[in-house]
Amino acid sequence: MSTKIQGARERARGEITTAIKAEARRQLAAEGAARLSLRAVARELGLVSSALYRYFPSRDDLLTALITDAYDAVGAAAEEALAAAESMADSHFARWQAVSRAVREWALEHPHEYALIYGSPVPGYSAPQSTTGPAARVGLVLFAIVRDAHDSGALRRPPRSPTAPEPVLRDAEALIAGLGVRLPAAVAVELIAAWSQLSGLISFELFGQFTNVIEAREQFFAHAVDRLADQVGLGG
Repeated sequence: MSTKIQGARERARGEITTAIKAEARRQLAAEGAARLSLRAVARELGLVSSALYRYFPSRDDLLTALITDAYDAVGAAAEEALAAAESMADSHFARWQAVSRAVREWALEHPHEYALIYGSPVPGYSAPQSTTGPAARVGLVLFAIVRDAHDSGALRRPPRSPTAPEPVLRDAEALIAGLGVRLPAAVAVELIAAWSQLSGLISFELFGQFTNVIEAREQFFAHAVDRLADQVGLGG
């Protein structure tokens, strides 16, 4: 009986936690992350503030949960796209395209969550170390594509690619050592640049920077993604 009661309590806690995060996401869309309020979330759910604090002791704890969920969701989308491309024996170039599309599609479907993790920092909030792993998931997928291309001999040196400055190469060496990824530092530099540019492309589209500039956005994104693949040495 005690096991059943414990299981029921855990299910109830999980349901309430899910409801709290769903209401918080609704408030993110309506008010923005800076105005997220535990009291407002509790009020909308018909809870007293003290009850909500048992699930999330502070606004920052709730923000951290939302940020972690968002990173995990976009990371899962990237990982699933890579797995599907690998199962089809697609080229490394095609895998890069598939993963890039998946990240963009997730962002377009979840613009406020994307803004939470890739937009402006929330005033007064500092993300804890626990978000580092989830935040790296998309990058690790891109690294996996390029690493596999390198290991199979399919990676080529991009034409006319300038040599990165020594301090930048040292940063790249530290990163790939920390990730446990086998890649030349020069390749990692190109990949980091491409990763950041991929995020910039999506952010420009989501945050309205392409208004009156680019209307054929899907086609432009595909073209730009192909250029980024060439930048890291993945042939089309």
